[in-house]
Amino acid sequence: MNPQLEGIEQIDGTYAFDLRTSNRTLKLNRFFWNMIGAAYREAFLQDPDAVMTAAGLTAQEKTMVEQRDWIGLVRHGVNFFVLEKFARVARKSNLEVYASMRGETLDEFLATRRVPTMV
Repeated sequence: MNPQLEGIEQIDGTYAFDLRTSNRTLKLNRFFWNMIGAAYREAFLQDPDAVMTAAGLTAQEKTMVEQRDWIGLVRHGVNFFVLEKFARVARKSNLEVYASMRGETLDEFLATRRVPTMV
């Protein structure tokens, strides 16, 4: 294990993305990375199962994608930066994804932010 990550598992809500995780979840992260291509996005929107199968996703990974299980995907080892690409395909903003990861609605999440009110 990377000595810089020693004890990381003791910090709640922290999911390290290291070389081991990257290697284990390479197919899934490539699947999300490929969302940068318009043709790939369109193919996914037309037939999600076919694209996920072609990408080599496991049944568990397919389920997480289908359910938009954002925190489950991160815990599984998806790099958040490629997950953002998929969030756009799913028509979700970062704030909506963050709220979902916390088990909150967008309004509940926004109520926890220090956002100045507009007058």
